[in-house]
Amino acid sequence: MNRREAIGLIEAIGLATAIEAADAAVKSANVRLIGYEPCKGDGMSTIKVAGDIGAVKAAVDAATAACAKGRGVWGTKVIARPSEGIEKLIYNRQTVGFIQPEEPKVETDSEETNEVTTEE
Repeated sequence: MNRREAIGLIEAIGLATAIEAADAAVKSANVRLIGYEPCKGDGMSTIKVAGDIGAVKAAVDAATAACAKGRGVWGTKVIARPSEGIEKLIYNRQTVGFIQPEEPKVETDSEETNEVTTEE
C-alpha cells in the first residue's frame, strides 16, 4: 500500500448494486479498484478503491449515486492517509479481486542441504 494513497469504502446493498457502484467509481476518477468484500449478512458488499484524496472522494460520490439506482448504499468512508496498522483490514484474502503480492522466494543450493539417507 502506498502511504500517500487514500482509501475509499462503499458498502452497497446487493452484489449487482456493488458492481455498478465499482464501475461508476473507476470510470469517474483516477482510482484503482482494490476489489470488493462480501459482508456477512444482509447481502451487502464493500467496494474498496485507492488513489489520491480528491479522486477517491469523487469516486465514492459517483459510486453512491450509482447505488441509488439499485438497492442503495449502507455507508461510505474515505480515509485520507490510512495508518499502516489497518493495512491488513483493507488488503486481505477476503477481498475478491485483490491479488496478494508474492513474497520473494529464497533459493537454496541443493548441495548445502543436509539430507540423511539410509540404505538397507
